[in-house]
Amino acid sequence: MSMNTQGRPTSAGDTSVSYTPKTFTGNRALDMEEPLIFEFGHFDTTGVDFDMPDAFEMELGGHERKAALELPGLAEPEAMRHYVRLSRNNYAIDAGLYPLGSCTMKHNPRLNEKMARLPGFGDIHPLQPLSTVKGAVELIDTLAHWLMTMTGTTAVAMSPKAGAHGEQCGMMAIKAAHKAAGRDPKIVLVPESAHGTNPATAALLGYKVVSIDAKDEDGTVDLEALKRKIAEHEGDIAAIMLTNPNTCGLFEREIIEIADAIHKANAYFYCDGANYNAIVGKARPGDLGVDAMHINLHKTFSTPHGGGGPGSGPVVLSERLAPFAPLPFIRKGEDGPVLVETPEALEAGEQPFGRMTAFHGQMGMYVRALSYMLSHGSDGLRQASEDAVLNANYVRVGLQDLMSLPFGERPCMHEVLFDDTFLKDTGVTTLDFAKAMIDEGYHPMTMYFPLVVHGAMLIEPTESESRASLDLFVATLRDLVMSARNGETDRFSGAPYFSPRRRLDETSAARKPVLKWEAPAPAEAAE
Repeated sequence: MSMNTQGRPTSAGDTSVSYTPKTFTGNRALDMEEPLIFEFGHFDTTGVDFDMPDAFEMELGGHERKAALELPGLAEPEAMRHYVRLSRNNYAIDAGLYPLGSCTMKHNPRLNEKMARLPGFGDIHPLQPLSTVKGAVELIDTLAHWLMTMTGTTAVAMSPKAGAHGEQCGMMAIKAAHKAAGRDPKIVLVPESAHGTNPATAALLGYKVVSIDAKDEDGTVDLEALKRKIAEHEGDIAAIMLTNPNTCGLFEREIIEIADAIHKANAYFYCDGANYNAIVGKARPGDLGVDAMHINLHKTFSTPHGGGGPGSGPVVLSERLAPFAPLPFIRKGEDGPVLVETPEALEAGEQPFGRMTAFHGQMGMYVRALSYMLSHGSDGLRQASEDAVLNANYVRVGLQDLMSLPFGERPCMHEVLFDDTFLKDTGVTTLDFAKAMIDEGYHPMTMYFPLVVHGAMLIEPTESESRASLDLFVATLRDLVMSARNGETDRFSGAPYFSPRRRLDETSAARKPVLKWEAPAPAEAAE
């Protein structure tokens, strides 16, 4: 071992230990054991002082709380430490590569966050008079302009709060268009590889869902099967809901023929825009025959993702559907953009189907998305799509000799799909493989989806990842595969070993969830 001028070792040397020591605290250095806040908080004290309220009359109609709230109280440093330590147990895109397929967990540039906190954006309120929010309305209009420009569409509904909410918006516009034309079709066609929200949305709006088969050789929609379904239900088709690129990570090469067949049936083409980040700047959905498509701003334009929101799912609409865009929407006025909020303000030809949400959408997400667009420019957005596809294919090529590709070695789009054939006879399942990834410091990829592939493992590295991070990820998965093939099942069966909590009984957790903390019974004193 080499020494520096002060006689200190310059390398760690052999740091292996022959045993795993137990600590009194339960901590392992900076890996701190964090109890529930109920287990160490004090129910009789609080870290915040409140003045007693003046006398008042309760207006809850007898529904006020009868017992104490029993929230634990912590001193301010205790509260800060608790939530910081909890945050260290949460995997995040700021901690490492997040390979969830079809979820696009990409880097959120801090520039976007700074812009969203600017005065006038960060402190805006939806009930402010319109005269005080002209800048915000102009920003929404500018973002809407670029969304329509990139997608080749005529109108956009900005208010939907997320992808599924956007799906509902697009399909409600389609339903309104059919009603205006005096039609009442009952069927929506959905490919078998679709996101689960697609058939759920159609069913919610009262449609019958008819599945379309995929081609066995490449996972794309079988055009001939589609035409047979259209003929079988002639005159009763409302729309098709199709994702392109699809959930197998493949581009639907016959999308124009699919659109033509749907339009000839007096139906509409709804495109699930979950994977739009693969084709921004490369193809315009409107040119491909799409009538409506939601855009997940978190997936395509880097607004924050996860945690239940706030999200944003604008819906672009073709010329045929533009009149039915919901309130509120922005109209070009003589003195700039005007926010149209009520039916009384409508002009000839405007036939909104109603309203999707109380206010105007998620302002913070609009600011972040536009900041991302303007900082990248058209060439940067195009490159982001190209890099997303390049990175996914880099992972595909790096693993295809060891992991099994269900549709051959065809180039993928922004995500690559593997199945579990390579694990056959190893005693290791898809779930085991994913749990072992946690020990290696990676969030698992999307598992068991799409359902058209047995033991699916869907990986999306996103354009945010460098070649170095992809090389380490590929090398890690190759090592796991070789361990499985070499019969090292212990590495998988009990994984994860190094996470704050070991593997859960997920079936029991789902069927018998514990939703309320109960104080444990006091331990009996030893005699």
